[in-house]
Amino acid sequence: MNAQPTPAAENGTVETDVLVIGSGAGGLAAAVTAAYHGLRVVVVEKADVCGGATAWSGGWAWTPGNPLAKADGVDEDPELFRTYLRHRLGERYDGARIDAFLEAVPHMVGFFEEKTRLQFTPGAKIRDIYGKTPGAGTGHRSVGPAPLDARRLSPRVRKLLRGQLYETSFLGMGIMAGPDLAKILSASQGSLPGLAYSAWRVGRHLLDLAVHRRGMHLVNGTALVGRLLQSADDLGVEVRVSTPAVRLLTADAAAHGGEHDGGRDDGGRVAGAVVRGVRPDGSEVEYEIRAARGVVLAAGGFPNDVERRRELFPKTPTGREHWTLAPKETTGDGITLGESVGALFQTDVESAAAWCPVSLVPYTVGKAPAFGRNGVFPHIMDRAKPGSIGVRRDGKRFVNEANGYYDYVSGLIAATPEGDAVESWQIADSRFVRKYPLGMAKPLPVPLFPYVRNGYLVKGRTLEELAAKCGIDPAGLRETVERFNENARLGVDPEFERGETEFNRYGGDAKVGPNPSLAPIEKGPFYAVKVVPGSFGTFAGLAADGRARVLRADGSAIAGLFVAGNDQANIMGGFYPAGGINLGPALTFGYVAGRELAGAEVYEDSGTVPAGRDHVRSCGAGSVAGTA
Repeated sequence: MNAQPTPAAENGTVETDVLVIGSGAGGLAAAVTAAYHGLRVVVVEKADVCGGATAWSGGWAWTPGNPLAKADGVDEDPELFRTYLRHRLGERYDGARIDAFLEAVPHMVGFFEEKTRLQFTPGAKIRDIYGKTPGAGTGHRSVGPAPLDARRLSPRVRKLLRGQLYETSFLGMGIMAGPDLAKILSASQGSLPGLAYSAWRVGRHLLDLAVHRRGMHLVNGTALVGRLLQSADDLGVEVRVSTPAVRLLTADAAAHGGEHDGGRDDGGRVAGAVVRGVRPDGSEVEYEIRAARGVVLAAGGFPNDVERRRELFPKTPTGREHWTLAPKETTGDGITLGESVGALFQTDVESAAAWCPVSLVPYTVGKAPAFGRNGVFPHIMDRAKPGSIGVRRDGKRFVNEANGYYDYVSGLIAATPEGDAVESWQIADSRFVRKYPLGMAKPLPVPLFPYVRNGYLVKGRTLEELAAKCGIDPAGLRETVERFNENARLGVDPEFERGETEFNRYGGDAKVGPNPSLAPIEKGPFYAVKVVPGSFGTFAGLAADGRARVLRADGSAIAGLFVAGNDQANIMGGFYPAGGINLGPALTFGYVAGRELAGAEVYEDSGTVPAGRDHVRSCGAGSVAGTA
């Protein structure tokens, strides 16, 4: 794997079969698939490391009908998946693309599981979010990357791999949802096995930091990217970091020395791109990468494009009232490149953002700011734990806090009057913060005072004192908490039905009854953390068909141009029906794009013929030896 951003040919032109722009799940899936089928592949990445937002994600992918579920004896009728999505997506249900996704998913999982270093673990207990909707699943519709010892990665892959998002780690140590997280949380409740396990994990992590200067036990999105990168390395994929794509080349422009200026060219086949690299002396250089088969756009959408956010996100008058969990390099480059050759930027979606509630972490040394930035923490699991609620400044709840992260932000936006700041407070008592995380603040035995001292947590001896410090109406908060407590003791939530679905209950605490998602908030001191709109990425994107081809406004495909990941318009129409609906389609349509570029007609894992294909021929360049 070449990790250099400089030209590989003396005339400044690189020749390859496939050029992939971006190195998240979608881009790497396309690269690995195309390379497996014998194509020469170059991946260019704008950042100096690989993985994009995928590396900072939980790593779980919604993959209904996957072979791991079938191996566990769960073989669902695909019509159940369609039923669920039809009910959740309504008029935004795109039957053709949903069918293409559902057909390819099991083969995608089978291909990576059997032929590459990407090994999965089944999400046997991960529920679809809306459990009362017909067709909703109660498990086995997701897969995540198996944990990975980074010592099994080549040195060049370790160098290229983006690290764990610090805010979702413990001192940089990744924690995987499921048994790993459950054991660590049990330590805060006095479990001796949990304490021993936590001490072992932390001790191993600190030793790795001392020896290797990074954690070596990889989980979640970091493990997913690490496994994909190592698979790409095994197959000879060339990766060029610090190399943004500047403009696309069409076949005519490439034939005439690259004079195409990046303007609209609806007739030309996309045949590569001009990229910007850095020479060893630090100077920049632009050069061409010509791709005989085509280009895949997978640059991560536009979560850091302030102007597009201002235009497309609600109640965002300047575009800066929003905090994304995506790396700073995700500024819409793939969208802009696609538009330059006539692609349709599809904004007709329920939400242009993949919402997630976040809090801002003020890093300090003592009382002085540190690192020159705030951290951004995603509130994923804490909202569902019993004994916590979310309120606006009027002191009133606005949503079922235990539902999906998308619902929390959507509910907050809807409840916020025009002109008001879109913000909320997550409220909990002293019992809660001893047992569960409250945002980035960890439970026992980790002390809370650093989070109070730097202003991340607000502490009040009474609810009224807490409200005054947060700017919340004290009478409104008192009334809300008293009503919530009365119902929580009975295990009901008449206002928002919290704890009435499998998804809610699984996210709660099974040891708490009668409702694992509800407990009263009554023992002072009380704590609060400000929660604001954030996102994992974006849902608006380039129009595409079920073959991952980029489309024009008239529905015709642009020859030689494919799209995957958040550069592609979300197949769920801007809804969030299940966890992992970013990564599942990203991996799947990256896989589809790689197969299309290779002309593959037989699935690698089973030999069955894809729907709509008239001719069958054997494809494949052999499997990758060994697994990490």
